[in-house]
Amino acid sequence: MRIRSAIALILFLLPVSLPATGPGAVLVGSFRWDADARWFGGFSGIEVSADGGTFLAVTDRGSLVQGQILREEEKISAIRLGSRTKLKRSKKDPLTGRYRDSEGIALRRDGSFCISFEHTHQTGCYDRSGAKPRILHEIPAFLDLHENSTLEALAVDSQGRLLTIPENAPTTNGPFPVYRHVRGTWRPVFDLPRAGTFLPVGADFGPDGRLYVLERDAAGLGFRSRVRSWDVARDRADDERLHLETFYLTHGNLEGLSVWQDEQGRIRLTMVSDDNFMDLLRTEIVEYALPALAMRDATH
Repeated sequence: MRIRSAIALILFLLPVSLPATGPGAVLVGSFRWDADARWFGGFSGIEVSADGGTFLAVTDRGSLVQGQILREEEKISAIRLGSRTKLKRSKKDPLTGRYRDSEGIALRRDGSFCISFEHTHQTGCYDRSGAKPRILHEIPAFLDLHENSTLEALAVDSQGRLLTIPENAPTTNGPFPVYRHVRGTWRPVFDLPRAGTFLPVGADFGPDGRLYVLERDAAGLGFRSRVRSWDVARDRADDERLHLETFYLTHGNLEGLSVWQDEQGRIRLTMVSDDNFMDLLRTEIVEYALPALAMRDATH
C-alpha cells in the first residue's frame, strides 16, 4: 500500500468531519442512506424535482430508482423508495456487464430522461421507467477519451438539448470538452478549464440557467468535492464561479448533482455519493444552499 493511500485510509476511519470551504455555500444537511437490498449502492446520478420532494437516481450497475425525499426543518429526514427497475437494452433484456455502467442522468420537462454510459460511450433516452431506450451513439472523438473516464456528467438545458462532459480530457492537463447533442449527433461546443486535480463527475442546469458542475478529487479512500458554474448562454463558458470546495473526508464519493430552487429562493445543490459497493464507503445525500443574494446576482 502506498503511503498516500495508507494515510488516506487512516484518516477515513477517524470519526471526524472536516468543514467545507467556498464562497456562500451553506451546508443544509447530510443524510446517510441505507437499504437492505443487494442492488443498493453505487449511486452515480440524481435528479430532484423542482420542489425537492421526489427524485430519480441511477446506479453504476444499471438500476433506476424513484422515490420521495422527506424533510424536517429543511433537512432530509428520510428517503422513501418508490420503485426500482433495471435499465434495458431491449423490451425484455436488462443491461449486463460493462454495458450497465450508467453514470449521468438528465430529466426532461415531459418526464422522459436520458442516461450516459461510461464504458460504451453512449447515451440512452427513455420515455419512461422500464422502456426500451433510444440510443445516441458515440462519435469518433469519444474513442480518444481515457478508459473508464468517458461520459460521466449529463445535463439538459432550457431548450431540451443534452450536454455531456467526460470525466477526463483527451490530453493530459488539458481542458474538459463539453459536447451537445444537436441534429442527431454530438458536437463539441466549448471547453471547461481544468483547475487542480479535480475531475467532473456530475452536472445540471440551475433555475438561473447556469451550468453547474460537480467535480471530485480522490486520494486513497478519501474524497473532496467542488462545484463550479458557468454562463453558457452564448455557446461558450463565461463568468466562472466557485460555489463549493470541501476538504478530504468532509463527505463521501459525491458523483451526482441536481440543482433546484427552494422555498426561500435559494439555489439548492443536492448531491449523492457512490459507495462503489464497498463497506468502507457510504451512501449519502448531501445538500448545500447558495444564499438568495447569490441567486439574484446570477440572474442579472
